[in-house]
Amino acid sequence: MIITKAGRRMFPAMRVKISGLDPHQQYYIAMDIVPVDNKRYRYVYHSSKWMVAGNADSPVPPRVYIHPDSPASGETWMRQVISFDKLKLTNNELDDQGHIILHSMHKYQPRVHVIRKDCGDDLSPVKPIPSGEGVKAFSFPETVFTTVTAYQNQQITRLKIDRNPFAKGFRDSGRNRMGLEALVESYAFWRPSLRTLTFEDIPGIPKQGNECLCVLSKQK
Repeated sequence: MIITKAGRRMFPAMRVKISGLDPHQQYYIAMDIVPVDNKRYRYVYHSSKWMVAGNADSPVPPRVYIHPDSPASGETWMRQVISFDKLKLTNNELDDQGHIILHSMHKYQPRVHVIRKDCGDDLSPVKPIPSGEGVKAFSFPETVFTTVTAYQNQQITRLKIDRNPFAKGFRDSGRNRMGLEALVESYAFWRPSLRTLTFEDIPGIPKQGNECLCVLSKQK
């Protein structure tokens, strides 16, 4: 995943669908991104693999992306696919634009948080997610990514240029795509199986059908 000083949108964007909320209760939806481990990585070109290169850099200031539709009723959240396509990543530790701050060459895990409104008084873009009753986090192993300032793999570079709607300026409509076509088309109609997390009895949150679901939809 590319990160820049000015901030770069995640691509593919993460989208989720939630069910089982109280339709009349108000909720915040937020995302933070946490390290997978305490390692720094490097890409080994001759073997096309990521290898551990040492210990992770010092922790960065906590940042939280609060979905711009927050707060909204459970009914509103459940009838739409919730997209985080506006979230931006940066490696600027002095960032004042509210972007998520990450180190390059580290592995990270996005987490989606469902927060009941009355439990979100301390929710802030520059503070850790509050914990306790009325707060639930979901994470999906499929969404783990490695941060870079430049793509390390040429095939990934070409694939993202072809699929990212914000990369039109990099496309050459007249180039010969025969070698790339098979790669791109192999991804074009591929859809991963949905990953569903369930939980019962979040304290203080009325149950609907005995469960709340957060289903990941990976945009390709």
